[in-house]
Amino acid sequence: MNILLLGSGGREHALAWKLAQSPLCDTLYAAPGNPGIAQEATCVALDAGDHGAVAAFCEEHKIGLVVIGPEAPLVDGLADSLRAEGIAVFGPNQGAAQLEGSKGFTKDLCARADIPTGRYVRVTSEMAALAALAEFGAPVVVKADGLAAGKGVTVAMTMAEAEMAVMEIFAGRFGQVGEDGHGAEAVIEEFLDGEEASFFALTDGSTIVPFASAQDHKRVGDGDSGPNTGGMGAYSPAPVLTPELTGETMTRIIAPTVRALADAGLPYCGVLFLGVMLTREGPKLIEYNCRFGDPECQVILSRLQSDLVELLHACAENRLGSVAPPRFVDETALTVVMAAKGYPDTPEKGGAINGIEAAESDAVKVFHAGTAMKDGQLVASGGRVLSVTARGRNVTEAQARAYEAVDAIDFDSGFCRRDIGYREVARERRQG
Repeated sequence: MNILLLGSGGREHALAWKLAQSPLCDTLYAAPGNPGIAQEATCVALDAGDHGAVAAFCEEHKIGLVVIGPEAPLVDGLADSLRAEGIAVFGPNQGAAQLEGSKGFTKDLCARADIPTGRYVRVTSEMAALAALAEFGAPVVVKADGLAAGKGVTVAMTMAEAEMAVMEIFAGRFGQVGEDGHGAEAVIEEFLDGEEASFFALTDGSTIVPFASAQDHKRVGDGDSGPNTGGMGAYSPAPVLTPELTGETMTRIIAPTVRALADAGLPYCGVLFLGVMLTREGPKLIEYNCRFGDPECQVILSRLQSDLVELLHACAENRLGSVAPPRFVDETALTVVMAAKGYPDTPEKGGAINGIEAAESDAVKVFHAGTAMKDGQLVASGGRVLSVTARGRNVTEAQARAYEAVDAIDFDSGFCRRDIGYREVARERRQG
């Protein structure tokens, strides 16, 4: 079948790389793509915000499956528009995509479905937010109620930090992010103490299949210092999410979520990506995302043995229960994000990049994120530029291979964290 992939980041390069490996894939198109994706797919100029143009492209090119990579087109209702034209789509409808589009929607759903999560208050003004902060005290979590490219959440360890986060939200730093579109909203949330992990499940709205675990590194600097970013690196699987904790997460968080959405007339088709805090009381939901993570997608798909097209198409056609569960190699994958200097605030664009081919091997793949070609030279065009991904027997080996590859890449205006996977490396060292 012909497949259309929407997106242009490192996540989409990983998706393109894996989709193109499937014998079920005839022609893979990507819109808009990037130089790395162009090695796997035919890149086309197509605006995901123009639903009619996307549908017309699908009809003209006999597209059998559309895979929507980023969250914005899902929250914008693109999946609904395409399904109305009879086109198979991997990705949730607009109503279900509110799981990511509105932090308040998700917290209210958790309250109704008795899903374990932190105590919270929804606020629509700076004054109400500051009053809520006084009630919660520090540490506390402040979230912009809307899409913010991974940068709308502040884990504030002091009241001053929390108050600054509130002022930024209501000053419009993240745009008009209220779910009604008329103004900024925020969620003030209890700080959960524990270790965070990412978990992914596939669902067609009835069948739910566990997919994989990972651990992301959100802070820009070593030792989890500095501001939150879209993600500076990740590894998969995350051993801290044991089989027992995975089962509890499926039973107490994911299954009730899928049921609650179905009961609300919002059947969910796609991947459920949840941030989960492993507390002394058990797993608690931090937040949901309605798409594969970035950079988690890069490490998970580097381990996937199953045919990705078969899995995603089965979800889109509501027959996930009829295909074999996903299989993964018994290895660790770890990715290091190379970002442009100045990221996440003012990334420096235009820096030349060389040496990617020399960095790659059977165990190393470099995924493009914010890259472009300029006069025959690969250059940085965004904040997060490359995802240097390596496999190994464990986190320690995968980490060593990834940083060896990073050091082989010539990107003078780039930087990266040098400690991705540090928690698990320390645990492996203690275990001998």
